[in-house]
Amino acid sequence: MLTPRRLDAARGLGDRLFRLQLTATGITVLAVMAGVGLFLLLRAGQALRARGLSFLTTAAWQPDVHNFGIAAVLTGTVLIAFVAVVISVPLAVGTALFISDIAPRGLRRTLVTLVDLMAAVPSVVYGLWGLFFLQQHVIGLSRWLSEWLGWIPLFRVDGTQPGEPLASESVFTASTFVAGIVVALMVAPIQCSVMREVFSQAPAGEREGAYALGATRWGMIRSVVLPYGKGGIIGGTMLGLGRALGETIAVYLIISPVFAIQWHVLQTGSNSVSSLIALHYGDASDFGMSALMAAGLALFLLTLAVNFTASSVVARSRSGAQSEA
Repeated sequence: MLTPRRLDAARGLGDRLFRLQLTATGITVLAVMAGVGLFLLLRAGQALRARGLSFLTTAAWQPDVHNFGIAAVLTGTVLIAFVAVVISVPLAVGTALFISDIAPRGLRRTLVTLVDLMAAVPSVVYGLWGLFFLQQHVIGLSRWLSEWLGWIPLFRVDGTQPGEPLASESVFTASTFVAGIVVALMVAPIQCSVMREVFSQAPAGEREGAYALGATRWGMIRSVVLPYGKGGIIGGTMLGLGRALGETIAVYLIISPVFAIQWHVLQTGSNSVSSLIALHYGDASDFGMSALMAAGLALFLLTLAVNFTASSVVARSRSGAQSEA
């Protein structure tokens, strides 16, 4: 009886060294990440033992009298990141599709360079631009949103009435909305770069097949490029979300810190974990430093959860598959 012969490709010395290098790199990355988490946990132990689970539910920040928690700053962090992602994802997807499928070849390289340059701009530049230029020009939009969508608690602004044109503009400044717009412009180039690379790798055979069946350019993008690039969209979105959650300087320059749970994104006053650490790091006592480390640990775990969730979704997507045409 004939049995199929088992094929086993012999690995050369170069292949074994490359495999060993990749394994060592992966282990090093995991070790560094575990070391960061362990460092934060050890430094935060004193504060966590003092507060317990109330650390997650307390909105005040008075560590010297053992009255502190991250309920307010964690809420602000999530809201700023949410506003940033809502604004940045459509902008990044549209820009990536234009570069990969619509822009002329001569213009494409220039646009790629501009997007990459935007990703390299320091965050303090975005923060100063948002503080001195954007904030005063976005007050009209904030007022309009509050007037027409104020019945939604997220867009309500205390101290104003619908149709009141003389309402003070100060209630719309230094808000979660302004900080979210600035962070959105910071993370959009990163998201666009990831999405553009994935969109450009959509199988040429399937693109041509869609055109052969009479699809328009938008029809081809909708039926081929977007389904193929779903993993890239999710991956780019989560990468931008990770940076939005941890953004410090730009948010610190724009917001007016408040230690209360602030759900109204258009109203002045907000806070985030990273800006809290930047604000109190210089004058913190030993116990206050432990409390700040506990806040950093919470942000670290939140970012890990977001990234691992994104990785599991991307792993089930079709991006990276080869064309059968």
